[in-house]
Amino acid sequence: MGAANILGVLVLTLLVMFPVSSPVYALSLNYYDQTCPKAESTISDAVKKAMTNDKTVPAALLRMHFHDCFIRGCDASVLLKSVGKNTAEKDGPPNISLHAFYVIDNAKKAVEALCPGVVSCADILALAVRDAVALSGGPTWNVSKGRKDGRISKATETRQLPAPTFNISQLQQSFSQRGLSMEDLVALSGGHTLGFSHCSSFQNRIHNFNSTHDVDPSVHPSFAASLRSVCPLHNKVKNAGATMDSSSTTFDNTYYKLLLQGRSLFSSDQALLTTTKTKALVSQFASSKDEFEKAFVKSMIKMSSITGGQEVRLDCRVVR
Repeated sequence: MGAANILGVLVLTLLVMFPVSSPVYALSLNYYDQTCPKAESTISDAVKKAMTNDKTVPAALLRMHFHDCFIRGCDASVLLKSVGKNTAEKDGPPNISLHAFYVIDNAKKAVEALCPGVVSCADILALAVRDAVALSGGPTWNVSKGRKDGRISKATETRQLPAPTFNISQLQQSFSQRGLSMEDLVALSGGHTLGFSHCSSFQNRIHNFNSTHDVDPSVHPSFAASLRSVCPLHNKVKNAGATMDSSSTTFDNTYYKLLLQGRSLFSSDQALLTTTKTKALVSQFASSKDEFEKAFVKSMIKMSSITGGQEVRLDCRVVR
């Protein structure tokens, strides 16, 4: 093979490994030390302020970050608004219920006043999530920074998000495509310790489950009865649903304890008990909050490091 051909193959290989749309760049802990030293404390203040008025903010930010990273990497494409004929991610079916975008807008506005055009919306979201988890009683961690903001946001791509109806093989495939392991899957599922779900996300488990059971037999009978009372078959209450666990504004390991009791909401939660490996991790996290927190931090750092994007937006809702 000639030198030109070898070079061509090398370029092709690099393009496959690192597509043009997903530039490779290094994140670092001290990225803004010189250019915007007060960025982290400013973002933290915005999260604290929002949480004093709305206890659902941490759950909303955690879900927003997850839904962002799983599409084009952690590039804040979930924050972009639909423009013209393009329907953005935030208006895709799985994201219709996302909220608290104003928290990121407020943080961005405050940071822009300090250091114009320096801090990306993607970094603001990653930092805000860390603060929201810590302020909810969960762990804290050092966030590497230097993410760039993406210019592309398509509602059709939200089909790639793992659905609450997924079984374990579908979940494994979804996570492995993003470089995340089964351990990451179980640890990140613990984010369901925060928040609320609408009936539509678990309707499949409590009505017409299959040809022999109306209700998923893995759901504890009294829990199923309470869910059916809130979410009848032809539910007409728009915001009806249930909290993700019994302490839904506190970041703890209650989710795993309830999961072992048949009191989880989603099929994708129950799926964690269907392999020996994932069930063992659920049991481990249910018995030790410390073990869960260590695993969660490790997996959050890993997921938050999936990069993408090309620019630093001045307004998180529109490309430059």
